[in-house]
Amino acid sequence: MQIVRDLQELPDLARGSAVTIGNFDGVHLAHRRLLQRVAASAHAGRVTSVAVTFHPHPIRVLTPHRAPQTLTSMDQKIKLIAELGIDALVVLQFTRELAHLSPEEFVRRILVERLRARMVWVGSNFRFGYRQAGDVETLSRLGRKESFDVDIVSTVRIRGQLVSSTRIRQLLAAGRVYMAARLLGRPFSNSGCIVAGLGVGRRHTVPTLNLESAEEQLPAPGIYVTCTRLAGVTHFSVTNVGHKPTFGEHPMTVETHLLDFEGSVREEEMEVEYLHRLRDEIRFQNAALLKLQIQEDIRRARKFFRLVDNFHIEKSALR
Repeated sequence: MQIVRDLQELPDLARGSAVTIGNFDGVHLAHRRLLQRVAASAHAGRVTSVAVTFHPHPIRVLTPHRAPQTLTSMDQKIKLIAELGIDALVVLQFTRELAHLSPEEFVRRILVERLRARMVWVGSNFRFGYRQAGDVETLSRLGRKESFDVDIVSTVRIRGQLVSSTRIRQLLAAGRVYMAARLLGRPFSNSGCIVAGLGVGRRHTVPTLNLESAEEQLPAPGIYVTCTRLAGVTHFSVTNVGHKPTFGEHPMTVETHLLDFEGSVREEEMEVEYLHRLRDEIRFQNAALLKLQIQEDIRRARKFFRLVDNFHIEKSALR
């Protein structure tokens, strides 16, 4: 997949393109359905499949105090979209100048003149243009005028839950990582650089790897069963998201203990996938009591992984 950060660098689109537009925060199941349809329609029509997204998130520019924490970094977003067969991802720098384009100007300048759109796929709640004046009816009207087709992908629900970035943030804020994973189509994760901690875990409880703080969404404070990926290798782990209250109040941290791991970690980055919430973060009277609880958390995490493994074996035996 080609990454285009300047419209002047677009590949040759003489045969036209199939386009979708959105923030794609989380690249959840509804996004995946949309992107897969764009890729399939482009292949069938022998045109280029293009996804258009924005950086930073438009709300960070227009109303920064209301800006949500993102579910995925730009690097994660690029990786996830590339897996869906899109030919080119256009990352538009979101500026106030871009925000002030009317729906008609956005369609003419970007979709028609630059992308040579033949087909445009959007969700049913799609809005665009200055003050979000344009909707799917506006886009359809402009499509008829500019000779491109508009296809609307309906909303997606999983067990009655609307699949949306907003709903996933709500679930994560409540610690409901399993349900968030169902809407994402994969476990929610945080990734970034490994940074030095205060050494509290190594001295008093268990050694941990510390994730650099970032602007991405975190699940609610608590203890989670996780998988931690280092250089493409996945390790079973237990992760604390919180403030280390037993040792005084600290900024929010993500600390991961790798199960059955010996030696030193040389990698500079890691990704933590949240599978199951074990409990709230608790303030203990001393480090010894905390260490006893952590041992219990580790025991329960091992049990979780055994049950998952047995379940997979049983499923395969039924095939």
